Amino acid sequence: METIRNVIIFLFFLIFLGCKSNQQKGDVVYFGGNIVTMEEDFPEAEALVLKESKIIFVGSQKEAYNYIKDNTKRIDLKGKTLLPGFIDAHGHITSRAGMEQAIDLSPSPYGTVNSMPDLQKTLKMVIDRMKPGSVAPILGNGYDDAIMHEHRHPTRQELDAVSTTHPIIVIHSSGHASVVNSAMLTLLNITENVKDPEGGHYGRSSDNRLNGKLEENASFAALIKLTALLPKPREAKDELSQSLKDFVKAQDEWLSYGQTTICDGRSMGGNIELLKEAASKNLLKADVIYFPDFEANKSDWNSFKSNYMIYEKRLKFGGFKFSNDGSPQGKTAWLTAPYLVPPQGQSTDYKGFPIFSDEALYNDLKTIFSHDITAQLHVNGDAAIDQAIRVIEKLKNKGVYKPELRATLIHVQNSRPDHITKIKKIGVIPSYFSSHVYLWGDWHYQSVFGPKRASFISPAQSAKTAGILFTIHHDSPVTPPDLMTGVYAAVNRITRSGMVLGPGERISVWDALKAITINAAYQYQEEKSKGSLKVGKLADLVILNQNPLTIDPLKLRDIIVVETIKEGKSVFKRDLENPFNSL
Repeated sequence: METIRNVIIFLFFLIFLGCKSNQQKGDVVYFGGNIVTMEEDFPEAEALVLKESKIIFVGSQKEAYNYIKDNTKRIDLKGKTLLPGFIDAHGHITSRAGMEQAIDLSPSPYGTVNSMPDLQKTLKMVIDRMKPGSVAPILGNGYDDAIMHEHRHPTRQELDAVSTTHPIIVIHSSGHASVVNSAMLTLLNITENVKDPEGGHYGRSSDNRLNGKLEENASFAALIKLTALLPKPREAKDELSQSLKDFVKAQDEWLSYGQTTICDGRSMGGNIELLKEAASKNLLKADVIYFPDFEANKSDWNSFKSNYMIYEKRLKFGGFKFSNDGSPQGKTAWLTAPYLVPPQGQSTDYKGFPIFSDEALYNDLKTIFSHDITAQLHVNGDAAIDQAIRVIEKLKNKGVYKPELRATLIHVQNSRPDHITKIKKIGVIPSYFSSHVYLWGDWHYQSVFGPKRASFISPAQSAKTAGILFTIHHDSPVTPPDLMTGVYAAVNRITRSGMVLGPGERISVWDALKAITINAAYQYQEEKSKGSLKVGKLADLVILNQNPLTIDPLKLRDIIVVETIKEGKSVFKRDLENPFNSL
């Protein structure tokens, strides 16, 4: 009854007293729910008023009436929770778009391919539906040896058992490895005498024959070559290309998870042109920040300078991406101590491998930092983290790197306690892939790192204690663009088996939410316009069905995004009664 009484009083103010104020009037007012501002000095509010694309009032219901006119749209949240729109601190939307036509091989909790027979059956079902006589290449994505029952990668022979005529490539969930069958090796002209590329590796069996596994640059090169060989589909002049349709579908997925700012890390090949075409056709419903792969764009990196940190039709060049090593769950990350259980075909002293030498990384970072352009550096293993810290510290000492550039260390999984003070000293931002604790924590504990090292992955509490601003990301398409699972993992540190992994690194829900809102805005140098609900900021909002600050932290993964609003306009809305009707 008290809630109903408050709503009636508020509506009375809006209808009968709103005309008496000379204040700026709003187009929309939200009330009747939990409004979480993510501002430390006023974390909650009773009402929020928008005018066009911006917030003009945040505060009490009583004061809000001054900003209301007769035709102001009144939205009763009915107990739901309103927050700033979530910000994707690191993901790969064009990679996700590129996989829209791929066969989904994801294991639980997001898919159903939990064993090698599941993988073979899923691929075979697709082939069986093809026209008789077809030998079209088959692309699968998302298999995960860490979760599949066999805890290993498929082999060339197992894919040959699916088909000897269709070339097949299946991509690991991390994106850092793939496996091909014999027909695909032939199509790509990969022969038995092939040599490992720099920063890559071709897997071999005990008889030294190719086993079909491609790691890092060997896998990337194969995918680039395959893309070039595939025929482009015919499209009507007035229709969107299949690539644009796939991009729009991927964007809708990000919006369904509450994100109003989207990242495309490591943009390369035709993906940059795809983003520009999507922007030119006004297809971007959210802001998209892209980070071209520096090595892939090295010859013309200078051409990006004029667009740095400037939005054009919601698209912004945010800096360059560097991939310094591989994946810990895929066992290609670069470590200082050996993997607990080495991958098949490797010796017991195997530690992964680097992508760059110190000299190459130093010269490349010097090039962009000297022009005041920032970078995202993919560093998973502690040796890769050491290298990034070592090189950036040297550049800082020479006055080339400045902390205001806000360079970001991405993933920082196999971090060590001594990294914390070094990260603070050089002035970079760690962005943690906290979902690792939940999704792969058991694998890290039992096979990748062992108990001690595994307990310190994604050390968010240590960063907070040291006064380091950090963010949390999802790295989609490694996982869906699901930030709330990252929040759940950072808060609870519970693995899929129920083990608490590194309890001392658990953080509060508030700090986890900051990592996907105001901190992420700071990382992108956008904290003045995004990341919190404050007068003058953009009306980028997300509405949740429950309040993450008050529910049982173990239920954070169950929270549902009800609506996503970009600059005052609804860009996604879920029908809770009929979810398949969601827009």
